[in-house]
Amino acid sequence: MQTSNPILSRIDREATARQQAGGAGFAYDEGRSAVASAQAPQPGAAGAGQAPGVSTPVTFADVMAKSGLLFVVVVLTSLVGWQLANIEGLGTIVVFAAMFATLGLGLFNAFRRVVSPPLVLAYAVVSGVLLGSISNWYNTLALSVNYEGLVLQAVLATMTTFGVMLLLYGTGIVKVNNRFMKVMIGAMAAYFVIAMASFVGAMFGVGGGWGFYGVGTLGLLLALGGVLLAAFSLMLDFEAIKQGIAMGLPERESWRLSFGLLVTLVWLYLEMLRFLTLLAMGRE
Repeated sequence: MQTSNPILSRIDREATARQQAGGAGFAYDEGRSAVASAQAPQPGAAGAGQAPGVSTPVTFADVMAKSGLLFVVVVLTSLVGWQLANIEGLGTIVVFAAMFATLGLGLFNAFRRVVSPPLVLAYAVVSGVLLGSISNWYNTLALSVNYEGLVLQAVLATMTTFGVMLLLYGTGIVKVNNRFMKVMIGAMAAYFVIAMASFVGAMFGVGGGWGFYGVGTLGLLLALGGVLLAAFSLMLDFEAIKQGIAMGLPERESWRLSFGLLVTLVWLYLEMLRFLTLLAMGRE
């Protein structure tokens, strides 16, 4: 089975022992690191292409078990973040500290050649604190315009979207092929540029501090675009999991695959929060 991932296809061409396939998850470097760490020769190994000390390959159950564990950690630490945000003078500090820690650990885990379960768990902890504190802030903002249940709606919308994307992927209604990958890459690049420009604009008061997202209907459509982009990114993670299992990656790589899925879910939830908040404020 041939990969449509341009990075993993290079690894395919280099493989001499057997034909291999790769996929794309939240970031291409995650897939590259997963394959490289699985194929790299280690002391005591029989040779390149085999992971030492690994008797069983990764399975779907392995990925789901790790994903479930990370999800529980995020939920528990989000409760901590919510409470910390209620402490006067500490809320803003918690948000920014958790934001930088989440970004730093996210990048470090994504580009790390050998996956580290403790660091993946650490990412789940700090991202949970971040989600809890930001959720508290959005909830307060929504209550100021008499909109209740924002956080619960965002959680339910995120989980529902996850289920819908998994159904679309599993049934083959939406296929993760080369065209899909190219569209996603282009869309992500465009959204990143717009988001950065919006951030700069927000610092100068554009959209009442929301940047382009606060510019009427245009901002609402942009926020909806962010939700859709994050949602369809889940399919890249599903494909990464499928290809990782097909390649027979070592069980330890289930942590990397689960990490990629968590990153996308965090992104999707944040986009949901923003979209629902803008929708609520637009009703006033």
